[in-house]
Amino acid sequence: MSKYPVNKTDAEWKAILSPDEYRILREAGTERPFSGKYNDHHAQGTYVCKGCGEALYEASSKFDSGCGWPSYDKSIDGAIEYRKDSTLGMLRVEILCANCGGHQGHIFDDGPTATGQRYCVNSASIDFKPSED
Repeated sequence: MSKYPVNKTDAEWKAILSPDEYRILREAGTERPFSGKYNDHHAQGTYVCKGCGEALYEASSKFDSGCGWPSYDKSIDGAIEYRKDSTLGMLRVEILCANCGGHQGHIFDDGPTATGQRYCVNSASIDFKPSED
């Protein structure tokens, strides 16, 4: 049994996610750099988990890192789980939705803002909810 509040079977995830979204969110895949729809997206609002709709990042924390993936200098408090990732012969920190366990990407300590962090996120892992004001 999953430790996450949102817990679905593989069949249920496959029914609500596209094949690319499933590969990224549920199998820790990635998308090609500069290919995601939110890489060059600058509207005001909130980025939410594509799998469960949980709010993860505010648009005010987004910045252009030049890496080819949407980047944020912080997440919404309690929205992200951090996990050591030693795949691909390197040590990184994987970031997952704390509500459903969906893979978001990785966090790095090379951000240009006061937090020093860069949440490097796959566009396929998120959706966008515009501000209502």
